[in-house]
Amino acid sequence: MAIWKDPTPAVKPEPTRFDAPSPVHDAAHASPVPTPIRAVDSPARESVIAADLAIEGKIEGAGHVRIAGRFKGDVKVQGNLTIEQGAKVAGGVAASKVTLAGELDGNIESAQQVELLQGGVINGDVKAGSLTVAAGSRIRGHIECGWDKDGKSTPKTEPGSAA
Repeated sequence: MAIWKDPTPAVKPEPTRFDAPSPVHDAAHASPVPTPIRAVDSPARESVIAADLAIEGKIEGAGHVRIAGRFKGDVKVQGNLTIEQGAKVAGGVAASKVTLAGELDGNIESAQQVELLQGGVINGDVKAGSLTVAAGSRIRGHIECGWDKDGKSTPKTEPGSAA
């Protein structure tokens, strides 16, 4: 029980009714309707596993992935996969482009392009449209490059010419 009495009585505000018609009817005062962002209009986003993280699981999606820490599991993305120097991935990989400066213990099951940078290590098989290998990198496994998914040779085109 309070010893003092509040001199002004508390006025309860009227609850908002969402089914009542809005007092604003003209379009100039109406709140804007959010427009969804289409994937075609914006560049793909990149997800990052930081250097001080160790994660076990599965990555699937349409964006780009950058791994700077440790990841155990399969990675299947429609975008690019970057494994930074000092990072380690143990599992299968499928991506549009794989750039590897760290270590991969697993197979690159399908990629349009694989770039193995100096100091990068692959312990597993590679199936890719093209493979670029820098001096100072290491590979242990079977490599298939220049073949499409049906086992046919991909056509070679000159730079600047139409395919």
